[in-house]
Formats: sequence, C-alpha cells, structure tokens
Amino acid sequence: MMKVEIWSDVMCPFCYIGKRRFEEALEQFEHKDEVEIEWKSFQLNPDMKTDPTININQYLADAKGWTLDYAEQMNNHVTQMAAEVGLSYDFDKAVVANSFKAHRFSHLAKKRGLGDKAEEALFNGYFTQGLNIDDNETLLKLGAAIGLDAAEVQQVLESDTYADAVKHDIAEAQYLGIRGVPFFVMNNKYGVSGAQAVPVFQETIEKSFAEWQQENNKPKLTIIEGESCTPDGDCG
Repeated sequence: MMKVEIWSDVMCPFCYIGKRRFEEALEQFEHKDEVEIEWKSFQLNPDMKTDPTININQYLADAKGWTLDYAEQMNNHVTQMAAEVGLSYDFDKAVVANSFKAHRFSHLAKKRGLGDKAEEALFNGYFTQGLNIDDNETLLKLGAAIGLDAAEVQQVLESDTYADAVKHDIAEAQYLGIRGVPFFVMNNKYGVSGAQAVPVFQETIEKSFAEWQQENNKPKLTIIEGESCTPDGDCG
C-alpha cells in the first residue's frame, strides 16, 4: 500500500475542506484501494484555553485585534468555500477549545483502524454541530458513534495516554518543515500544502503512486539452481 500522511488540526477549517478535496481526487483514482491514509497531529494553537462561553468569531476578534464584524466576514468567506465541497460550517456555534485531547482521541481511533472516521467525526462535530471537542462526554459520544469501546475511550481521556504520540507527530512536522496545515505527504516523497484544488491532488497522487509502484514491483530474480546449503542443514 502506498502511504499518504496527513497532518491536520481539528479546528483548522481548511483541513476539513482539504480532506474533502483529497477524497474527491482519490475517489477518481483507479488504484485507490492501494492507498493507505494515516492522519497525523498538529496543533495550530497549543496554548488555547477551552472556553465554551465564547464562540470562535469573538475569540479571533480578541486574539488578532480585529473587529467582530471583520472576524465574521473572514469566517463567512471560509463557510462559502466549505459549501462548495458539500460541507456546512456554523462558526456562530463553534466552541473555543484546545485540541490536544481530541488528538489523543484520534490516536486511539487510529490504533483501532478508525482514524479516518474519527477525523470526520471531530471535524463535523466542531464545524457543523458546535460541539466542545475538549469535553470528555462529547468525545465519548463521538467514540461510540464510530465504533470505539466506551471503556477504552474513558481510560484514554482520564489519563495522558497517547500524549507522547501527539507530541511525536508535532515534532515530526517541525522536522519536515511543516509550518501550516493541512499538509499531505505522499509516498514519503511529495508534500502538498493546503487545501489545494482537486486536480493538484490528482496529479500528485498519480505521480507518487507510479513511483511507488515502480519501486515495489521490481522483477524477481531468475535463479539458476546449483548445489547449496539451506538453513535447515540440507546441503546438496
């Protein structure tokens, strides 16, 4: 399987849009069943304090020194972009929340083969439903919805399990020079930054896969048999 690694943050609006565009490109790729997707953690604002009493428009206005109207205009523009790929954003409901716990939740899901479902549930929960993705009960419900064991989710949320895995992803991103998300790494060779247009993803997937296929389909040796010894001690 050719691997595609995707660094993202659940509170990044372009990450959800990029997910949809990448999915559209992959759906049209004839070898899509030979592509493995792995989600990686990235935190845009690790110091953000969870505060359900304000929404993201007000937070951005306060944090960046914008007027509330300007923050709303910026998010309305992103909302229109999201609508173009079939997503419904509601920034008026979006809860200001630190994403670290959500990333730990994602790592549990990835270990259980549900990484992509977890990312979808978190994105939808944050941008469409207005859920607090730093809340244990919220994550327990999302976990149940995608098929995770409730007791295991509870154990992870009440501990620091997968914290090191999240930090490792973030450190790896820094090592690779990733400064923003979404960021797609295909076949460990090609990086695509941002929510690019579908044709850009298509071209990079095809190029990466062709090279991966060439590297992994080397012709087998033509063997001329002769006297030799095998590991079981049979010589002749």
